[in-house]
Amino acid sequence: MTPHLLIRDKDRAALEQLLARYLPSVTAWAYGSRVNGRAHDASDLDLVLRSTDLSPIPFSEMEAFVSAVRESTIPILIEARDWARLPVSFHEEIEKKYVVVREGRR
Repeated sequence: MTPHLLIRDKDRAALEQLLARYLPSVTAWAYGSRVNGRAHDASDLDLVLRSTDLSPIPFSEMEAFVSAVRESTIPILIEARDWARLPVSFHEEIEKKYVVVREGRR
């Protein structure tokens, strides 16, 4: 069974639009409570952002995306992290259960 992302369709669409605008080549995975079924209405959405070659995403691009998310109408807190800046042990935990929110363009 493929994991399901517990987020309203309109919020997911808005998030996908922001990713396409600010981080077009980056793939976004959701993980955590909104994927594993333990979320409640006030749960945040955990995202990990993966560049095409898995190198670090420039801080300026991350900040532009995070600012746009904050200013959006998406009513939940979104925590975005750069895959390249996370420890391998965290990669292993995320890889256990995630949902691809958007595939980056190559």
